Amino acid sequence: MNKDKRDTSMLFFLLRGSPRAVLLRAGLMIALIAFVDWRVEGNIPLGFLYLFPMLLVGSVLKRWQIAGVAALCTFLTEMFDSFEWFPAAGVPRDILIFAAFLGMGLFVYELVRSRQAALQHLQQIESEVEARREAEEQLKVLVESSPAAIFTTNSEGCVLLANDAAHRMLALEPGTLHGRSIRDYLPALMNVPAPDNNRPSFRTAMQCRGRTEDGQAFLADVWFSTYRTSAGSRLAAMVVDSSEDMRSREEFNLHQLMAGSRILVGAVSHEIRNVCGAIAVVHQNLARSGALAQNKDFEALGTLILALEKIAAMELRQTANQAAGLDLPSLLEELRIIVDPALREGGIEVHWSVEPGLPRVWADRQSLMQVFLNLIKNSERAMANQAHRVMTVSARVEKERVAIAFRDTGGGVRNPERLFRPFQHGAQATGLGLYLSRAFMRTFRGDLRYEPEPEGSSFIVELSPLLSGAAKEGHESGDQDSISGRSRLVPREPQPAAPGRT
Repeated sequence: MNKDKRDTSMLFFLLRGSPRAVLLRAGLMIALIAFVDWRVEGNIPLGFLYLFPMLLVGSVLKRWQIAGVAALCTFLTEMFDSFEWFPAAGVPRDILIFAAFLGMGLFVYELVRSRQAALQHLQQIESEVEARREAEEQLKVLVESSPAAIFTTNSEGCVLLANDAAHRMLALEPGTLHGRSIRDYLPALMNVPAPDNNRPSFRTAMQCRGRTEDGQAFLADVWFSTYRTSAGSRLAAMVVDSSEDMRSREEFNLHQLMAGSRILVGAVSHEIRNVCGAIAVVHQNLARSGALAQNKDFEALGTLILALEKIAAMELRQTANQAAGLDLPSLLEELRIIVDPALREGGIEVHWSVEPGLPRVWADRQSLMQVFLNLIKNSERAMANQAHRVMTVSARVEKERVAIAFRDTGGGVRNPERLFRPFQHGAQATGLGLYLSRAFMRTFRGDLRYEPEPEGSSFIVELSPLLSGAAKEGHESGDQDSISGRSRLVPREPQPAAPGRT
């Protein structure tokens, strides 16, 4: 084995240098062998020495070039040897000599090519190993610095690796999670089937409940995958504590529910006051006539009317305003992502036009989103029976206010003066959608108004820029006008509401 290695090393030592240098050495060797064979007399054949220059040319020439040099060496061997040439013996001899020279050259040719391929493969492996090492280092840094808890377990649920975020989430000291069972903290992960020959690996996400080391429960969003290794099946998981998000979401839903309930009760109170006012007028007229002056039921009716008026006259004011500085273009982009697919699927052509450089506005993000969605749904219903259905959403600055216009090609509004009044007689719906939308807008110094269009209708949402004095003053003073005071309801004759507008 050692001898073979030494012979190979010596061969590649002779083959070192540029192709021109190797060919030069081979040519000198061929000339030297031919000269010696020519000058030496006797029955000593020296043609076998041409095998050495064939070793050299085999390392730098192509196959057909090697064959040409082998033919040259065969010719020189036959010319300077002492054997008489005649066809019966010379042709077989020359074929054997040529085959020997060509075989030696092709052997070196393949040997050199194999070595070059091996070196290239080795370099590729080394580069891949280096790239893998760098990727592993980057992945390790990413895992360790990740705010999400990341860990791996074996098929028995024993934790193999865990980052610092996993220890913080589970209220453990750093480095103490290794070797523990994940059953104690996220028992739902124990139900994940391990991959085997009949069950492939998979990746998915779920939401489950977890427990910390001190017994505190939390809601966990888990993204995990299973895979197989030579040591058995593994599970890798990334876990995020979503308890705070759930609390924030529920608190917001409660806030929206309470705000909507106060506005709804305010609207009902206005309706009750209107009815009580009309009944009171009739009661006073009957009292003046004196026909029912001694009637106890009539007196009780008057007392009930007064009590009902007091209940309905209670001012329902908004509590803490949730308004803040808002990036309007980002909210409109989010709105576009939400509504665009459904509108286009419904055959509605949508155009968006947002003026660049819009200032930040003073608004409650979730309430404003609800207003936008309500206006879009109204326009969608209004265009349900139209052949030409186009909706345009534009945002621009108008007279120190930011105006967002929702234009559609629906049937328009027959009675725009009664558009924002709920509970209209003969209406297809309660009309609370537009009423609540304008009420929400006015809680953070905005407004909602209607503009007629030649074909269809247009609703304009007005917002105050963040640096507007009105917005700042309203926020700092805590002025909370009652909903009833902002949208006064008066007795009216029965009128149909706008079709499709709620």
